[in-house]
Amino acid sequence: MRPLVLLDVDGVLNPARRHSLRLRRYECVLEGQTYRIMLNAGHGRDLARLARDTGAELAWATTWEQHANVEIAPRIGLPPLPVIEVSGDPGTRAGEHFKTRHVAEYVSRRPFVWFDDSLGPADWEYLKDHPGVGEFLLVEVDPLTGLGDGHLARARDWLAGLGPRR
Repeated sequence: MRPLVLLDVDGVLNPARRHSLRLRRYECVLEGQTYRIMLNAGHGRDLARLARDTGAELAWATTWEQHANVEIAPRIGLPPLPVIEVSGDPGTRAGEHFKTRHVAEYVSRRPFVWFDDSLGPADWEYLKDHPGVGEFLLVEVDPLTGLGDGHLARARDWLAGLGPRR
């Protein structure tokens, strides 16, 4: 069972403010609406290396859904990735993020790391108690600054501690 590395876009790969010269501004038109995003092309290389070195599989867990494969992946050097469909808010039970229930259904007991800027104790509790969820690490990313080396190192260390893959 290969572990998963789940990726959010806004607040993680697209931070709310420019904090680095490595970020490049892009415009995307989705369903007639223009979005301005800032991406660091190095994130693709870093995430691909994390997946390769740990035997993990990258997947999108973002409201961008399939648009992430069109607008985000090529701009940071990633191939198209599996997408967790999160549209259609199923509501929350105890304050968990609406994506959390979709993630719990998708992972099918596979260990996973989830990079997101909107997770908290209710998400951890929901995932811990969900019968289809095994080991996991939630890495909360500051939406102002986005994904950083410390987040990647934390994920790498956790994934390395999982032991041999089945």
